Amino acid sequence: MYLPKIYGKFSDKFPDIFKDFQQLGKTCRESGPLDKKCQDLINLGIAIGANSRGAVRSQSRKALESGATQDEILHAVLLSLTTTGFPKMIAAMGWVDEVFNEVES
Repeated sequence: MYLPKIYGKFSDKFPDIFKDFQQLGKTCRESGPLDKKCQDLINLGIAIGANSRGAVRSQSRKALESGATQDEILHAVLLSLTTTGFPKMIAAMGWVDEVFNEVES
């Protein structure tokens, strides 16, 4: 799994905070009825709303790993159009396409 260098630096410098952060994420995922694929697609939508290239790419990879198809991921991106606006949606479309291209090569 790809992790940005800053992610590793943070976990090395602040191991207790990192451990607690990971546990919080695990607890949030386990606290409801949504399956992993659905959770990953929702997190993708949140990343799009935040206009975060790194998060969109990461959540796209996670969604693929949890069984989402490219069409399902693109649908999630399209759904962001009326909430986040065309510029954020089209930027996300480009970031998702980068991930698809990496997977295919």
